Amino acid sequence: MTLALLDCPTGLAGNMLLAALLDLGLPDATIEAPLAALGLEGRYRLRIEERRSGGLRGLHLDVEALEVQPHHRPWGALRQQIQAAPLAPALRQKVLAVFGLLAEAEATVHGHSAEAVVFHEVGAIDALVDIVGVCAGLLHLGVDQLVCGVPPAGHGSVTTAHGALPLPAPAVLEIARARGLPLASSEGFPPGELTTPTGLALMACWADRFGPSPGAVPLRVGVGLGTRQLDRANLLRLTLARPLGDDGASSADEVNEVLLQQQAQIDDASAEDLAYLAEALRNGGALDVFSQPVAMKKGRTGTLLTALMPPELGPVLRQVWWRHGTTLGVREQLQNRWILPRSSATLATALGPVRIKWATLPDGRRRAKAEHADLVELAGRLGRSIEEVRDEVRRALAAEGEAP
Repeated sequence: MTLALLDCPTGLAGNMLLAALLDLGLPDATIEAPLAALGLEGRYRLRIEERRSGGLRGLHLDVEALEVQPHHRPWGALRQQIQAAPLAPALRQKVLAVFGLLAEAEATVHGHSAEAVVFHEVGAIDALVDIVGVCAGLLHLGVDQLVCGVPPAGHGSVTTAHGALPLPAPAVLEIARARGLPLASSEGFPPGELTTPTGLALMACWADRFGPSPGAVPLRVGVGLGTRQLDRANLLRLTLARPLGDDGASSADEVNEVLLQQQAQIDDASAEDLAYLAEALRNGGALDVFSQPVAMKKGRTGTLLTALMPPELGPVLRQVWWRHGTTLGVREQLQNRWILPRSSATLATALGPVRIKWATLPDGRRRAKAEHADLVELAGRLGRSIEEVRDEVRRALAAEGEAP
């Protein structure tokens, strides 16, 4: 299990989080590849320096724009850009969740719909680099659990595209309110912003909880430095650790997680339109989408469409229902789900590589399942049946001493 502990005594900011990941040894290519997929290659430069703050070393990151930036980026256009980019599904899901949370917060504080949100500071290229880079970095490190300290938000005022705003920034306060997140006292700090909307949105979508770190064995530490000069070290520390009692082997214990269920009963859409809506929900990050026939009022036959997703994707996927469906309402409910520990790996076979999903059973045995898409791709490319490809996977697993 990869446990990440984030210590943020002087607040949270996207560039500090990304700097800490780079200090942990994150390859530049992990950040650059998805940004290139978004069409940002050659439009920015990462200025990374090792500095000292309060006598402590760390990395400081600035994102330099290499061309004139738009004054604003509408959330709808930015969402379409992210959805259309050839990103890994897990990365697309996380990036959309962070921006979706920011859009919901901005919509609330300015009193209009999320679709009408226009990002200013959050839409600038440095925020895009920070959000995509941090999400890509945490996925690259295989973080299973993240515990974030309670950040101070700051006090006083800050100058923005909307003029001078009070601190904590309205979007920071709204994210904390909407997600029930704690904010530490800023007493003793000079006036100024300590936690940015981008920084808090990233941790709201990634952290499993906020509070003191659990007992753990530190393995690697990355330090990201802030820009402001304070009367103390302005930094955050990201520690990769091993939980106490974890000897490095996969745990066979069941894992409990909370999912958001969205449902709607639909009786005025064709089968083709329902299939398109279900696929759009999957592409938006839903973990599962399924349908059931139902009897509705006046004896009409309809379809109950259900989507399960991480709770942070609720606002994003509601927009998918409105855009591609005919329903006028979507019901939401939080549900607990018990799952077996799982992992993924690529298996080399005589026909080519195949991705394998592994599940660890309570008695310690492991169960393997090949990615169906890989089986189909190999069968089509080689002119074989899917069963022939599946048999080859079984032989490769047996050669490694594993049972399918």
